[in-house]
Formats: sequence, C-alpha cells, structure tokens
Amino acid sequence: MFFFVIGAALLGGALSPLAETLIAKLLPRLGGAPRLKMRIATAALTAVASVAFALHFGNTASLPAFVFLAIIGVQLARIDVALHLLPNPLVLTLLAGGLLLLLLPALLDKQSDQWVRAAVGAVTLFAAYLIMGLISPGGIGMGDVKLAAPVGLYLGYLGWAQLLYGGLLGFVVNGVVTVLVLRRKGREQATEVPHGPSMLGVLAALALFSS
Repeated sequence: MFFFVIGAALLGGALSPLAETLIAKLLPRLGGAPRLKMRIATAALTAVASVAFALHFGNTASLPAFVFLAIIGVQLARIDVALHLLPNPLVLTLLAGGLLLLLLPALLDKQSDQWVRAAVGAVTLFAAYLIMGLISPGGIGMGDVKLAAPVGLYLGYLGWAQLLYGGLLGFVVNGVVTVLVLRRKGREQATEVPHGPSMLGVLAALALFSS
C-alpha cells in the first residue's frame, strides 16, 4: 500500500507540469506557463489530491478517473483564480476524460448503473447551474455553468445524495465566497469571483468522505 500511494503521488506530481506545458502550448491566450513557484505549488497540490484519492479508492478501476480529476481540476482552479476564466477546452477535457475513464469500472466491475447515473448527474447539475446563471447572470458566470457538467458527472457517479448535497453546497460556498469578496474589495469586484475552486473543492471533499 505504501508504494501504491507513493506511486500515486509521483504520478500526480509528474503529470501536473506536463498538463501545464500542454495548456500553455494549446491555449496561448492564457499567457503561457505560470511561474516556477506556482508550478511547484500546483504539482504539490495535485500530488496531495492524488494521494488522498488513492488512499480512499484504493487499487480500483475508478481511481484513474479521480487522479485525472486531480490533475485537470487543480489546473482549472489555478487558472480561475489567476484569470477569472474557465477555458472551454479544459472543461470539456475534464468532462470527456471523466466519461471515458469512468467506463472502466462500468466495464470491469459491472457498474454500468453508476456510469448512467454519472451521465445523468452531469446533465442535471449543468441544467441547474444554467437556470441559476440565466436568473442571476451577475452571480454565476457561464464558465461556472459549463464546469457544472463535469462536477455533476463525478458527483453523480458517487451517488444521488452526493449529487444533491454537492449541488447545494456548491451554491452555498459560492455565495459565501462572493460575500467575502464583496466585503473585502467592494461590489464592483463581485463579477470577478472565481467560483471554480469552490465547486471543485466541494466535489473533492464529497469524494473523499463518501463511503
């Protein structure tokens, strides 16, 4: 188990700078690769998340999907904090990659019902965020709406309860973050609140604390 966890840490830490290099090359509008300190911090956070998922899920067919979530999710959070942007190609990569990797447990462990539930979760949470985004465009951006699809995918895979609580907690945490930014920077900064890290953080927490 020790070497398995170390392997997960090394994998996450090694793939993080590779992901950053590919993002900088394929999405030059983001301004290139981040500075060395940020790259080290991002790799460390990805490694920690990969270890946490390895400890929780163990050597199962679903683990690759969650390591992939750690790698791409941390990159999305970094970009959203720095640029207040959730790039469509990266969000779609997380969604498509999650769909494909979650097929492994569906095929190997005969968990097709969980894969179907994951797909339904993606559609459901996307629709919920889309409605909220149309009702309150100043509170939820279209980037957050699109990110709701892969977040809903993973929450749906974990279970209906996780999908419900994850969706609700995502709105609550986003609201709290917005209030804190309003108090600190003023109302004119409210539209620049990065909600992606909150959504991904809630997803990671529910994944790690689910049975």
